[in-house]
Amino acid sequence: MYKDLEGKTAVITGGDSGIGAAIAERLGQEHMNVVINYHRNEAAANDTAAKVEAAGGKATTIQQDISDEAAADALVKKAVATFGGLDVFFNNAGMEKRCPTDQIELNDWNAVLDVNLTGTFLGTKAALDYWLANKKKGAIINTSSVHQQIPWPNFASYAASKGGVKLFTETTAMEYANQNIRINQICPGAINTPINAKKFANPEQYKSTVSMVPMNRIGTPEEVAAGAAFLASDQASYITGVSLYIDGGMTLYPSFMGGKG
Repeated sequence: MYKDLEGKTAVITGGDSGIGAAIAERLGQEHMNVVINYHRNEAAANDTAAKVEAAGGKATTIQQDISDEAAADALVKKAVATFGGLDVFFNNAGMEKRCPTDQIELNDWNAVLDVNLTGTFLGTKAALDYWLANKKKGAIINTSSVHQQIPWPNFASYAASKGGVKLFTETTAMEYANQNIRINQICPGAINTPINAKKFANPEQYKSTVSMVPMNRIGTPEEVAAGAAFLASDQASYITGVSLYIDGGMTLYPSFMGGKG
């Protein structure tokens, strides 16, 4: 669909499930080479790789903990060794922990920020190091959330991490724009992913969530992947530092619908 992506190489962290797997498969449809990073679930990563190749792309997998600096460098080296270079880096891996803020253990707080925020920094730095050293252009897409804007009680660590990702994205986008490196982020809302499956299986919870979405439905991982592919492509060649909300309007204060207030 984006001819300029054909034959290019992307790394995606947390590419074994949910939104990450959907992005990987979409990149396969664009006939890209995809390095799929996973933390624990090798079988899921292999399944995603098979879908990438069935869609027309090429894929390889690599197990790494993205919160570790050496891991981020290993992902770039894997892309270069396997496919000859790197064009796009998706900082997608993420996690959340529900807990009242006064009860959060420091280890749990750090675990969320280590993956969501520090992992994004490390992936970005590894990609930048490669592109700057080789005088190449590139694109980074970070996965943030509507909760970089919408407060989320009992998920303070998650909201804080995504708020950090927002300003990190904007700051680095400004910093490297004159070197032809674009850095943007996608911000999903309520999406039907495996992590949400249990919640959405509860009819009352599902109905409650839908009521917060002006489009009156839950989104799909494929819809998020479509936005990610656009930002990776040359169709977005003059776009950097943006937050693309893929949320059915969740960030538009739906409680005011119908002229309420």
